[in-house]
Amino acid sequence: MISSSADHHGSHRDLLWAVGDSLGSPQDIDAIIVPTARRPAYLMEAAGLAQALDCTLVTLHSKQWTNAAKAAPRLPRDLDFIAIDLPECAQLNLPKWRTSKLLEGTVFARRTDLSAKRNLGLMLSRLAGWSRVLFLDDDITRLNPNDVRRASGALDIYNAVGLQLTGFPNHSVVCHAYRMAGGSQQSFVSGRALTIQTARIDSFFPDIYNDDWFFLLDGDKGLHPVGMTGEAGQYPYDPFRSPGRARAHELGDVLSEGVYWLLDQEGSFADANRDHWAQFLRRRQNFILSVIDEIQTNHAFAHDEKMRMIAALKGSLGRLALITPDLCEMYMRAWSVDRQSWRRHLERLPVVRGERFGVNGSRSRTLLTLTRAGAPSLPWQVGSRGS
Repeated sequence: MISSSADHHGSHRDLLWAVGDSLGSPQDIDAIIVPTARRPAYLMEAAGLAQALDCTLVTLHSKQWTNAAKAAPRLPRDLDFIAIDLPECAQLNLPKWRTSKLLEGTVFARRTDLSAKRNLGLMLSRLAGWSRVLFLDDDITRLNPNDVRRASGALDIYNAVGLQLTGFPNHSVVCHAYRMAGGSQQSFVSGRALTIQTARIDSFFPDIYNDDWFFLLDGDKGLHPVGMTGEAGQYPYDPFRSPGRARAHELGDVLSEGVYWLLDQEGSFADANRDHWAQFLRRRQNFILSVIDEIQTNHAFAHDEKMRMIAALKGSLGRLALITPDLCEMYMRAWSVDRQSWRRHLERLPVVRGERFGVNGSRSRTLLTLTRAGAPSLPWQVGSRGS
């Protein structure tokens, strides 16, 4: 049994507030927001959940396998939905992030648009006046409407409540390897299945792996009031298919784990200085090396599986070697500036007054707000009450 508690925290759940049955009565939600890049068939579980909860389904589409026009005919005829195609992120009415600028043109630049979709979902929620929304990834399954209602009810007290992902675990590549090597590793609250009280949380999703962990931070105050309840599953995947996945995870994993390491020990964001990052980067290297050693000597793994796991972990080590304490410190300073930019951005958003979202053209006018001035409007499809 591998043990690396000196260099790695396998759980951050002590930071969560327990969600008991007596805290808040079950509540409906206003919308389910699904960032999607898979074929429209992957939206059927979310559509069924939206029908059961009688709420709006928002699907945000990009990449080659899906678009709003393909998805709309597949969705139930009586479902209130908005399917939106996302172009290049530069066209979207989002702040120009300093965190993204810092990584632009480097090996650390992220090559997905998941964070942009989630931030656009936050914007749309504010514009539409939705106070309780569920963010749901398109590979989440085993959805129980009652669990979502309980999570929504707990938003009377908490700013965000996640569904616990059971079955196939939700981890980074390194943490998958650690768990499989016998380490004690627990999943944390994830943006993959997360209810949010939009009126009380003004965080954003930075363009980096573990963007949801950053979203849950409340700046100098530590963590927003966050809980976990209910259950959901996710479709399994091969975390070791390519070392590229591990390399793409490493910077976000280092930064988020490094901040949560401090919070676990009742530290604060102010403690995330250069000395902290220098020590944490050494811990991270020792941790990954210990996992590699355990896998190399573990006879439970087939040879091919062992080689793939070690190749992925070496990919993480290679990327880790490029991460410096100065880069970590600069990123966190840029993140603090971006939080303020996002707050000002939300305050400037127009509000549809005097009419319910979705009637008398208010939905179309709101969707036009999602792109920058002068940029083409987003292609969208609407159904049922929004048609």
